[in-house]
Amino acid sequence: MKLVFTVTNDLCYDQRMQRICSTLCAEGHEVTLLGRFRKTSPLLPAADYRQVRLVCWFEKGKLFYLEYNLRLFCWLLLQKSFDVYTGIDLDTIMPCLSVARLKGKKCYYDAHEYFSEVPEVVDRPLTKRIWELVARICIPRVDGAYTVGPALAKIFQKRYGIPFQVVGNMPLQQANISSTAPSTPQLLNSSTLPILLYQGVLNAGRGLETAIAAMQKIEGAVLWLAGEGDLSQELRQLAKDLQVESKVHFLGYLTPKELRSITQQASIGLNLLENRGLSYYYSLANKAFDYVQAGVPSIQMNFPEYLALQEEHRVFYLLNRLEVEVLVQAIEHLLGDNDLYLALQENCKEAAKVWCWEREKEKVIEIYT
Repeated sequence: MKLVFTVTNDLCYDQRMQRICSTLCAEGHEVTLLGRFRKTSPLLPAADYRQVRLVCWFEKGKLFYLEYNLRLFCWLLLQKSFDVYTGIDLDTIMPCLSVARLKGKKCYYDAHEYFSEVPEVVDRPLTKRIWELVARICIPRVDGAYTVGPALAKIFQKRYGIPFQVVGNMPLQQANISSTAPSTPQLLNSSTLPILLYQGVLNAGRGLETAIAAMQKIEGAVLWLAGEGDLSQELRQLAKDLQVESKVHFLGYLTPKELRSITQQASIGLNLLENRGLSYYYSLANKAFDYVQAGVPSIQMNFPEYLALQEEHRVFYLLNRLEVEVLVQAIEHLLGDNDLYLALQENCKEAAKVWCWEREKEKVIEIYT
């Protein structure tokens, strides 16, 4: 089959779509992944599927989404037909559905998040209403749908009246966890400072301000932020204002390969989502699995999906609320309790055998068969 997947982000850093597209190519499908080109975009990595990036005048905001959707509609319309048009999240679903219907083809929906409930949208009533309208119009009319976790699948099924399958954000299995992942005793007894790692976009609702503020009270450790986003400059200024610049390092955008190497150097992974909308509350972020795959214990919020994972394999330190003092206590507890840390690390190694793309990819193959 000829398949096209559409996103609004830069293709270089989208690990989920890279895995999905590579998997389907290996199954004999002809795959195209379409995203955006930005002024800072690096060269595209080599891939066994076609990659296309659209150039836009606008970088963000309503004008960007309007322009991108128009360009995407025109591109899809002028190309030879695909068998399945897959829109990734609400910001690309309308052009996919429109062109698919015009050409008599199928349209699928891949919901990476609860788009109308992300912090950037939920606090803006007009924007929220617009995306909810798009969802009500488009989602019930697609031919197939899937999302990242069971909780969101249930919500979407109830709200839009169609079945949603689950394809988790599982990383590829790393065979060398035991030889590369650091342990707390080694870190605390060496000149290398423990690394607290956050990987992902630097956007609102990610608890990044709390993490930076916590570094005022954390001694003998450093915080690495791998990624960029809407808050990039604000967070750099915050680190300066709080006089923790020497302990907070901004790594910028990293390729998936670079990110895997960085993650294996970490002591503790961070995923500090704020409860600012249903999208984050019911999220199942890929970084949670990336930390596990690298053998790195992580601090997660005590939200439904992470609690469910914790009940399967005890690999997290769960926070009941996101406050500076609570986070500081959690970090100090993990770094100071070697038995706890090593137990979580060992559990990560076992969970990594289960929570991996090698198992999860069978769901994608079945969807597109």
